[in-house]
Amino acid sequence: MIEKDLHNFIKNALIEDVGDGDHSSLGSIPKNTINKAHLLVKDNGIIAGIKLAIMIFKEVDSTLKVIQNINDGDKVSFGDIAFIVEGNSISILTAERLVLNCMQHMSAIATKTNYLNSLISDTKCKLLDTRKTIPLNRTIEKWAVRIGGGINHRFGLYDMIMIKDNHIDFAGGIPQAINKTKQYLSDHNKNLDIIIEARNIDEVKEILAQGGIKRILLDNFDCKTTRKAVEIIGNKCQSESSGDITEQTISEYARCGVDFISVGRLTHSVSNFNLSLKAI
Repeated sequence: MIEKDLHNFIKNALIEDVGDGDHSSLGSIPKNTINKAHLLVKDNGIIAGIKLAIMIFKEVDSTLKVIQNINDGDKVSFGDIAFIVEGNSISILTAERLVLNCMQHMSAIATKTNYLNSLISDTKCKLLDTRKTIPLNRTIEKWAVRIGGGINHRFGLYDMIMIKDNHIDFAGGIPQAINKTKQYLSDHNKNLDIIIEARNIDEVKEILAQGGIKRILLDNFDCKTTRKAVEIIGNKCQSESSGDITEQTISEYARCGVDFISVGRLTHSVSNFNLSLKAI
């Protein structure tokens, strides 16, 4: 992940939370008090965000010391201690909520990703995230997906061409959308992969007839139609399934032979992983 993006994220998150000072801590604790706290795991799954937590502690107070017991991506159980932080008490408390907010969310994403990956591990299919992320949180959410064993799809609108149904309709059809895109890339000297959405088998055939496509996105296809589409596509380009694919259906879709499955649920609807920072 881009270091600059992470530092900007931390800086802005601290501005939002701390404002002109952590007055609860400043008002109740002597300023030179030194203490320790540990991060207590109160859930089972995959831990994520430890590296980010260290960055947050250091941003708040460069003298804080963090001793890691486990690493990002490790399996954890209730009662595990992820790390111990030692130093100025006020600094620890000032960083506490941001650390927990990030790690609870990232660990939930990593755990979900790891679980869905396990359901398709006996196939060639790879699990992708999407752009369905919390605004300004995309960097850490996609980082969590990678920690959980998933693959990042495009990061934004700028690093890949994704021609979806509305693009096709606004452009006047599949040939128009693809040809205009190819001309745009040539005119602007850009080398970006093109992925295009198909809504039915006829559109799959129409896309293949145009050529120059990296991947066809089979959106909301049932499994029977997905298998037929994969057979038609063959090795002409990659295939990807998407559209409300759940833990109940992901294995069946992977067995249809698609190269990728993209799941928005990895980031947009996970429940927080239970973690707690406690004085010791």
